[in-house]
Formats: sequence, C-alpha cells, structure tokens
Amino acid sequence: MAVQKIDYLWQDRKRHFGLPLSFTRFMLSEDRLFMEKGLVNLKASELLLYRVRDLELTMTLWQRIFGVGTICVKSTDQSTPDLDLVNVKNPREVKEMIHQLVEDAKNKRRMSSMEIMGGGPGPGPDMDGDGFPDHMDF
Repeated sequence: MAVQKIDYLWQDRKRHFGLPLSFTRFMLSEDRLFMEKGLVNLKASELLLYRVRDLELTMTLWQRIFGVGTICVKSTDQSTPDLDLVNVKNPREVKEMIHQLVEDAKNKRRMSSMEIMGGGPGPGPDMDGDGFPDHMDF
C-alpha cells in the first residue's frame, strides 16, 4: 500500500521576533492539524479537525508588534486535548482558515454518519414513495 502525500493548505514555524527561527513547525491539511518539534529528536502531534471544540486567539503587545499571535486549539482528542500554535504569522487569517476547515470536517462527518445510519434529522421516512413523510400521510 502506497502512502499518500499530504497536501498542506497552510504551513508556518514558531517565530521569534517575527522571524521563523525555530524547530517547531505547524501544518494544516483539509482534515488535520499537525505540529512537529525538534531537530535531532522529533516529536510529531496530529489533531483531527472534526474533534476541535474551540479556537482562541491571543496576541500580547510584543506579538502584535512583530505581527504574530498564538492560536489555542481545544479538542476532544485524548492524546492532544490542547494544541497551541505559538507565534504564527497572520494569526487572525489562520484562525479563520482553521475554523472553516473544522466546520467543513464536522459537516462532512455528520453527512457520512447519517448516510451510514440511514437517515438523520429531517422530516422522516417515506416508505410508500408518495413524496411525503409517512407521519404526514392521512
């Protein structure tokens, strides 16, 4: 089985004084958020976007001066309940991008769950095929 290459929609490094001078990298794909730390010893964390509960943006005075900010991602993931994207460039735009992808991932997951379960929220089944839910048949 071949490993599929991940197409990243956004990538950045943790920045110091506005410059990407660190060995902490952040990447965002359509359905996951990644963080890698280290040069010799590498630690990689991954978070599925449909598990994100909340996003928080903080920008201290120094971060605002250097055009960076910290995005705190809170999730229901057991191994990574909190993932902080520290000192990323254009934090407002990145937060909005993550928010949109989280909503897309949740909607996609709800749709596939409803398809598997054979329904979901809606007017109800139409067993006789008349175009009206059975509970509305008189």
